[in-house]
Amino acid sequence: MDWRVPLGEAAAVLGGKAIQGNLDPARLLGDRQALRAEASRIVVQGRGLRGHIFNLGHGVMPETDPDRLAELVEWVHERGRRT
Repeated sequence: MDWRVPLGEAAAVLGGKAIQGNLDPARLLGDRQALRAEASRIVVQGRGLRGHIFNLGHGVMPETDPDRLAELVEWVHERGRRT
């Protein structure tokens, strides 16, 4: 799902189907704390849906540091698990 579409709106339109995405890929180029704050917001919103797969709202930008992407993946895995 594109980052410009709120997860709740997408869920309403899709009728309870799982949604993937929602992080603006440009966030990976900015401040680490801002990235984590946005990722946290998406994880929390995703927990309220029938199904959500955290992902970018579009492809990885060529100038993205692979280490930053790996750090985000690890961070989401630690915090995004459903219990």
